[in-house]
Amino acid sequence: MDEVVTAIADPVRRRILTMLRAEPLPAGEIAERFAISRPAISRHLRVLRESGLVRDDLVGRKRIYRLDPDPIAPLVDWLTELAGADRWEHHLDALETEVYRTRRERRASGPAEHRREHTA
Repeated sequence: MDEVVTAIADPVRRRILTMLRAEPLPAGEIAERFAISRPAISRHLRVLRESGLVRDDLVGRKRIYRLDPDPIAPLVDWLTELAGADRWEHHLDALETEVYRTRRERRASGPAEHRREHTA
């Protein structure tokens, strides 16, 4: 997971990943979309490849890169667990409050009113 975090920490690499999400691209086409040198893009692609976030295939004389999102899964799970526990607890507390409020209102309105709600 640390390699993935390191790889996505750089904004150039994040842009590359976003481009590859749309479609596989040759290295030259990726480099053309940046105002930095081709060797710099090659270094970014190497980091992404070593982290497992991209795969490359040699097609003729071109190296085609494609996104492999599988290494992101453990990071997503960890972030979801980290951020999600409090959020779900808050939503479940709100649901519990609403259930109790609805029950209280039904009891206060009496059985005749409750029957009318269900037959209307």
